[in-house]
Amino acid sequence: MSKSETIVIKALVTGGSASGGPPIGPAVGPTGINIKDVVDAVNEKTMIFKGLSVPIRIECNPERKTFEIFIETPSTASLLLKELGAQKGSDSCVEKRIGDLSLDQIKIVVEAKKDNFLDKTYKAAMKSVLGTALSVGATVEGEDPRVIQKRIDNGEYDNQIKEEL
Repeated sequence: MSKSETIVIKALVTGGSASGGPPIGPAVGPTGINIKDVVDAVNEKTMIFKGLSVPIRIECNPERKTFEIFIETPSTASLLLKELGAQKGSDSCVEKRIGDLSLDQIKIVVEAKKDNFLDKTYKAAMKSVLGTALSVGATVEGEDPRVIQKRIDNGEYDNQIKEEL
């Protein structure tokens, strides 16, 4: 490998809590790039996902001693659980509910994931997140998420939901 090659490091870190130990330190160390600078940049970029497992990619250029951090968003389920303040989803999502989300909390998750959706409209993305809310065992505005999906289809939330992602 020549020194001018870009080295790509993929890792899973806890948002806002990365350290110079594994997996970052041992992977970045041989590049000659300052590990503390990399860790500080990772922590700064992942702080909004504090406490969640966050997939990251670090592209290092050993010749120039530069790096770039790319953050992937945690899963939709992880973001919903964080909004609920729950550690894990329900083991029987239809019978046992673990909490209630507001429509605003659903929007927060849509915003966090918007670059990852295949959906073309905000409404479709909202309905997708509502489906995941059902899967983890959450209600939304005190209702089954499927009820909220139908209300979105009926236009009841048109004044609260923008059209484009």
